[in-house]
Order: sequence, then C-alpha cells, then structure tokens
Amino acid sequence: MRAAVAAIRHRGPARIVLAVPVAASVTYEEFKTLVDELVCVIRPETFYAVGFWYEHFEQTTDEQVTYLLAQAIRG
Repeated sequence: MRAAVAAIRHRGPARIVLAVPVAASVTYEEFKTLVDELVCVIRPETFYAVGFWYEHFEQTTDEQVTYLLAQAIRG
C-alpha cells in the first residue's frame, strides 16, 4: 500500500483517499500521515490478522496478480 500511495502521489493528484475495511491502529496512524483522507470501518484494539475479520479470505496467487497488472496496463 505504501508503494501504491507513493506511485499515485508521484502522478500529482488533487487528493489521495485511502479506504480500507479493517486496519490495526498502528497501521491506521501510519497511513493517516501518508494520505489526505483515510477511511477505515473497523480498528479493533486487538488486531491478529486481516483474514480474521473476513468470512472468506483466500490468498491471491502470483498468477492472479500478474494477470490483473497486465489488465491494468492495457487500460
């Protein structure tokens, strides 16, 4: 996410808004300083792992990431 924010910032947007469904408090505080607005639905006091907060949370494969990046480049 840091790399994505940096890449977007490099393009000179008017604002960067980051929205996430759940985040650890320390991560929330860090990213709050990197973006113009941060929206987070849940910031639990005890944060074990992102997957803990989802009913279904499968890992994304390298192949899926490669495909999605290729699609994004093509526009």
